[in-house]
Amino acid sequence: MSVKIGNTNFTEFNDLYNDPNIVPPAERAKIDFEVALIGKLIEAREAKGLSQKQLADLAGLKQPAIARLESMKATPQIDTLFKILHPLGYTLAVVPVDPPQQP
Repeated sequence: MSVKIGNTNFTEFNDLYNDPNIVPPAERAKIDFEVALIGKLIEAREAKGLSQKQLADLAGLKQPAIARLESMKATPQIDTLFKILHPLGYTLAVVPVDPPQQP
C-alpha cells in the first residue's frame, strides 16, 4: 500500500518520516527524543519491578498520569519528570551532542 502526499508516493513509514519536507528535522529530533525518553522511563520502572500505580504513588501522581505518559498521549513537564525519575534513581542532565575531542 502506498500513500500519495503532494506528488510523492510513500510506501513505507520511514520514507514519510525521513522526508524533511513532511517532518522537519527539528520535529523529528523532538519525536525521537520523546520516544527514547519514554522508553527509558518504562524500562527503568520495569527494572525496579514497579507497576504504574506503585510508581505514581512514589512520585505523588495518579496512575492515569503515568499511563498517559507511557502511551505518549501526554508530554511531561520538567517538574513531573523529576517526580517520576527520582524514585527510579535517575535525574535529567544536559549533555553536549558531540563531546569535545581530547587533544
